Amino acid sequence: MTLAQAQQPLVFIVSGPSGSGKSTLVQKMLEVPGTMFSVSCTTRPPRATESAGKWYDFVSEEEFDRRVREGEFLEHARVFGKHQYGTPRRWLDEARSKGLDLVLEIDVQGAEQVKEKLSFAVAIFILPPAKEELERRLRARGQDSDAAIERRLERAEQEIQRDTAYDFLVVNDDMERAGREIQAITVAARCLRSCLSERAHKILESFGG
Repeated sequence: MTLAQAQQPLVFIVSGPSGSGKSTLVQKMLEVPGTMFSVSCTTRPPRATESAGKWYDFVSEEEFDRRVREGEFLEHARVFGKHQYGTPRRWLDEARSKGLDLVLEIDVQGAEQVKEKLSFAVAIFILPPAKEELERRLRARGQDSDAAIERRLERAEQEIQRDTAYDFLVVNDDMERAGREIQAITVAARCLRSCLSERAHKILESFGG
């Protein structure tokens, strides 16, 4: 581990298929003191239950493309060949200035980009208990057409096949238990040698380590 890494905030990546319950589990992570959320940027229109600035900032395609050209994103991708999503770099800067750990809720494409740039980031994949249960959850939401649900299920299969790139898997078959597990991962990751804080790094240095 380099000193530059030690001074970085700990970055948590949370991914999982639509309907896996990752947003609810991210909220559980944010209950752990010393964490903050990275608000993603997207070109898709807000849903009826969404407000700008909470989970997403909603922008036009033109504005998103401008931000890409100017290098404002830590990661970005076009999902389902339609809308673009990205993580603004400013959240990493803000987490660093506040001394907080940063939580990203992003898809596997974005996760791969972040891991390439921040190899010490801790990646967590949320796994639904079964494909049938995932389909039931998607239909229960009432937000998508049958065709859209089929696309989401196909994408879920592709994402799950790439879960080996993640450090932790959390099976979300019971929200209360899964919430405890993801909070435990949040706390335990701070003690991983690869994620040591600057304070711990200085203590090790004082012992010649």
